[in-house]
Amino acid sequence: MKKIQILPEFLANQIAAGEVVERPSSVIKELVENALDAGATHIDVAVEEFGTKRIVVKDNGQGISKDQLPLALERHATSKIKETEDLFNIHSFGFRGEALPSIASVSRFSIASKAEGLDEAWVYKSEGGKNFNLEPAAHNQGTTIDVVDLFYNTPARLKFLKAKRTEMEHVHDVVVRLALANPKVSFKLISDGDEVLRFTAAESESLDDMLPRLSSFMGRDFVDNAIGVDLDRGDMAIKGFVSLPTYNVSTTRKQYMYINGRPVKDKLLMGALKNAYHDLLHTGRHPAAVLFIEMDARAVDVNVHPAKAEVRFKDGRSVFGMIRTCVRQALDEHSTDVSTTPSEEALRRFETKTLPQSSQPRFDYSGFGNSSNSAIVSSSFAQARTVEEDTPEISYEAPHIPQEEYEVETSKESFNNHPMGAAVAQVHGTYIVAQTENSMIVVDQHAAHERLVYERFKKQILNGRVERQALLLPEIVELKETDVEALIEREDELLAFGLEVEQFGPQAISVRATPALLGEVNAKQLVLDMVEDLRNMKKETTLQESLEDFLSTMACHGSIRANRKLSVADMNAILRDMETTPNSAQCNHGRPTYIELKTNDIERLFGRR
Repeated sequence: MKKIQILPEFLANQIAAGEVVERPSSVIKELVENALDAGATHIDVAVEEFGTKRIVVKDNGQGISKDQLPLALERHATSKIKETEDLFNIHSFGFRGEALPSIASVSRFSIASKAEGLDEAWVYKSEGGKNFNLEPAAHNQGTTIDVVDLFYNTPARLKFLKAKRTEMEHVHDVVVRLALANPKVSFKLISDGDEVLRFTAAESESLDDMLPRLSSFMGRDFVDNAIGVDLDRGDMAIKGFVSLPTYNVSTTRKQYMYINGRPVKDKLLMGALKNAYHDLLHTGRHPAAVLFIEMDARAVDVNVHPAKAEVRFKDGRSVFGMIRTCVRQALDEHSTDVSTTPSEEALRRFETKTLPQSSQPRFDYSGFGNSSNSAIVSSSFAQARTVEEDTPEISYEAPHIPQEEYEVETSKESFNNHPMGAAVAQVHGTYIVAQTENSMIVVDQHAAHERLVYERFKKQILNGRVERQALLLPEIVELKETDVEALIEREDELLAFGLEVEQFGPQAISVRATPALLGEVNAKQLVLDMVEDLRNMKKETTLQESLEDFLSTMACHGSIRANRKLSVADMNAILRDMETTPNSAQCNHGRPTYIELKTNDIERLFGRR
């Protein structure tokens, strides 16, 4: 029978290191956070061989005195907390006293420091958490930690590391994450002797001062398509940036959340963000965001995860609601904006490199397609929205006349007063081409009209007055018996959506009325699509709870189709409606409804500039 025994200190530290020190970037995270806790305003990070050979973190913080240095490598020795109550009022990154001894136990470790107000500096060294040595050193105020040969005494850990490039990406990610939350601190990252990152200290922590670091981390595309968020409720404050709905990605990897300056990955926060975009993005698409949330430290528990990456809120519902409301409000204020990405991508595809070599014009296209002039919408457009106002119901019934018979007036007066300009043509029966004072706009007529119908429909639903139009002859739709039962069970709910149905035998239903807003609609196909939506819904879920899915289905049936000729009046009516309808910049699936090509960029394309 094996005996219970107390583990040696160095082995206990190595076990703890398994949770705290997952990879080189984990070491950097802990050391940089310690530097921030020490009040540093300058932090330099240097790595060799992505951190496995060497990691050096230097700061100009308060420093550590000679008698305190040995304590820094003792487990559960910390200056951050003293009693139980402190655990529920944490204002620092570190507080457990585990990071330094854990790192020292799996490396050749040294910590040199000079405390504020003292004349002498000291260095404390260890090897694998043993063989400690304290000696004088030459050092300015602050601390330098040198970690050499990480995992040298636990070689099995090295086998679990990824490729050099992947590990270096993690290192870069950690430094920039912390730099984003601390704009008044300068950061420098050096890899194998080459400087790969440098952030100078900003004068303030305003949203504008975050932009240079944000661009380095999230990319210029995000910055060009981001909306500022800034709300202070007293007990909670939120600031940061979220992407326009038309700038979306396939994963949540571009969502970064901070609680009191601490990077966290929390399902509640991500759920609140997702909810704010609930009818703006298609299934499987996600917004990009960087949000900083400040709140009373006593209202959040950070002591629930070994790496402090998860948190627990005292009032999660309040946090969820504030994030959702704050982000949604920002989105509504920019509801007619669309990302710059589609227009820039469209321009790039026209680059002359696709032409035969002999026909290549000798023009300089350097930087082409990246101009800020390709912004999709002007500030005047943002001011033109009237979200709550009633807009006239326009049927867009188009007379079938040849395209060449259109008479188009393009005087300056005809488009100067309208952000979306004046319609000048319809291309392939699918796209509306409009002219503004300094740009050309191309609108996907089906996608745009689908959004217009959706928003009108949603307004009618929320106001409880969906108008119905009775069919001259009821439409009989044959279905499976189970589908008939599913529809009849929700007969009253469907009626509230403007769809009147009744059972017509065990395997058929009779459609007696459809929503008036949809105009002439294929009632049979509408019912079949509604049945498909019901199949994908949980039985206990109400149609109201799946409002956006059902409205999207109905709006699709009520919108103008591709290959349908429109008169100039019809096209202009759509443009005017887009100017006053919220979220008209993207369709119900999150794709852009239009792109705008600035005249400057078009002229550059043809070598005129």
